[in-house]
Amino acid sequence: MKFLWPEMLWLALLLPLSVLVYVWLLKRRKAATLRFANLSLIKDALGAGGRWRRHVPPVLLLLAFSAFVISAARPVTLLTLPSQQRTVLMVMDVSGSMRATDVRPDRITASQVAAKAFATELPAGVRIGVVAYAGTAQLVQPPTLSREDVLAAIDRFQLQRGTAIGNGLIIALATMFPEANIDLSKITGQRNMPSPLQPNGGKSSRPDEAPPVAPGSYESGAIVLLTDGQNTVGTDPMEAAQMAANRGVKVFTVGFGTKEGETIGFDGWSMRVRLDEDTLKRIANLTLGEYFHAGSGADLKRVYEALKSRLVFEKKETEVTALFADAAALLVLLSAGLSVLWFGRVA
Repeated sequence: MKFLWPEMLWLALLLPLSVLVYVWLLKRRKAATLRFANLSLIKDALGAGGRWRRHVPPVLLLLAFSAFVISAARPVTLLTLPSQQRTVLMVMDVSGSMRATDVRPDRITASQVAAKAFATELPAGVRIGVVAYAGTAQLVQPPTLSREDVLAAIDRFQLQRGTAIGNGLIIALATMFPEANIDLSKITGQRNMPSPLQPNGGKSSRPDEAPPVAPGSYESGAIVLLTDGQNTVGTDPMEAAQMAANRGVKVFTVGFGTKEGETIGFDGWSMRVRLDEDTLKRIANLTLGEYFHAGSGADLKRVYEALKSRLVFEKKETEVTALFADAAALLVLLSAGLSVLWFGRVA
């Protein structure tokens, strides 16, 4: 726990002073009772419970003052709260290497099954969009609440050559921020042409032109990026990640397949595939997302389960001043109530 106004904690020095004052008052009261002729009558009147009950209201007041001091310092702590993210863009690798059968029945099928389960289990109020990328990238499903449309889009994946991770990220950002008019000319091959993602005719907005915000501060959406290889064409993935970071978007990256690299074969030819974990980790770190590795279909399902929990709930620094202020008020009321109930007076 930390405090926004830590200087207010100096008020805590009054706590031991309050205890000393209370002890002094007890001694003064005890001295006054010695004037009575028969102390046994007083003890009988108080009873066994009376001797400890008289200390309860003051202790509660002391606790109330402690809570008040903490609330005055404006405490902040890390809490797990429901996430505010309402749009998730799934950026999926559909490069030729996804045909590999080292994951049964093959990589693309395993990734589709896991992605569809992930989409189905997200809360109903979360919109899901799908971007597919290989040598090029395209939005295959705009963000929607319809899970049927999302599942159908995932089923329609067509494998192609090349891996343009950066292009996939930029398409996702252009989808999430249509009003930003992100320049897609390098990706689509079109210049100054209106598109659904550029309502004002394709005006340029490069990373340094977007007013940067704190990384990870965008709470209305997130990107989930999956790949089984490394970037071969298109925009530098780190340039695209910087664009996401400048807009506060978290990118959760998933590496699927072997870390060391291996030669895989299909349709009579072979190719060397190596997962670029370093880039995926750097993307996640830059955007304050998280990196996951999945070496099998079962691993990928577990990764998506973990992702779901992070997208539905998030740990966030939250000011809890009101909590301590309410506790202080409740303790004061409890102290006064017990004092009236047991002794017929507040003081």
